[in-house]
Amino acid sequence: MRIRYGLGVLVLVGGTAVAQAQTAHEGHGAGMDHVAHGQIDPVLNEPGQGAFAALSEVVRVLEADPETDWARVDLAGLRAHLVDMDHLVTGTQVTEEVLPNGLRAVATGDVETIAALTRMVPAHAAQLATDERWSVLAEAGTDGVVLRVTSDDPVVVARIQGLGFFGLMASQDHHRAHHLGIARGEAVHSD
Repeated sequence: MRIRYGLGVLVLVGGTAVAQAQTAHEGHGAGMDHVAHGQIDPVLNEPGQGAFAALSEVVRVLEADPETDWARVDLAGLRAHLVDMDHLVTGTQVTEEVLPNGLRAVATGDVETIAALTRMVPAHAAQLATDERWSVLAEAGTDGVVLRVTSDDPVVVARIQGLGFFGLMASQDHHRAHHLGIARGEAVHSD
């Protein structure tokens, strides 16, 4: 009996929430935004992989900013970078070697992936190197890229090994600002 009572309350509460959500949207016409014109938060939420979503988000931010210099906007450059990100995440084959003080990763793939790796990994390694807890070395070659990240701190070594190549490439959450900088035509590193 208690189970039925609990389920009944859950269904009643859930139904009420749905009804409130539907009521809150009455009066909204097709295509109406939930954010008033000019009040879009300039902080991006899409770090990549959803290339269309990332481009759409950047366009909304640029359009809401009255200071946008449309003569400098480079959405084609941002698209190319997002394609590189996709190659890195989906096309890269990685061999990781656990080191006593960190990790050595050899990343390779097809021609497009290797090109993306040589553009992205060294630039991102420079971003990783801003963290003084570890040492970073990236070497690009014709067959791919070698990324080596090491530390003297056993806790940081465990973090490096836990992150692995892809986690290291996704760490140092600077990607949203980087994407917006590319789109605005600003000089930014190429990862």
